[in-house]
Amino acid sequence: MSEQRYEQGMRTRRAVLGDAHVDRAQAAGTPFDERFQRFITEGAWGAVWSGGDLAQRERSLVTVALLAALGHEEELAMHLRATERTGATPEEIAEVLLHVAVYAGVPAANKAIKIAKETYAERRREET
Repeated sequence: MSEQRYEQGMRTRRAVLGDAHVDRAQAAGTPFDERFQRFITEGAWGAVWSGGDLAQRERSLVTVALLAALGHEEELAMHLRATERTGATPEEIAEVLLHVAVYAGVPAANKAIKIAKETYAERRREET
């Protein structure tokens, strides 16, 4: 079961984060973090992100809200970049961050908005 979950996790991880990101993460892996990478791939990507009750777009919105609320800036930027593949729009992200402001605090939302603006500007520069 765990090998199937790992393989599903890799498929989902690549679909959401992109091959380049996953390839870089794998290339940076060491024996020190090997078990952690397998855990994250099986658990987060193979079970949670691969579940059947929410679409990837919805999972993406929830993930962005949680990362913003918790102040996990690097992971937030990574998942904002992933919205291009999950289908979550900048307008939806802006709405989610309003909810973060109400339920997790204005400072968390303010920082997340700054990160989102930087991430979307970076994406526009890459497209030109």
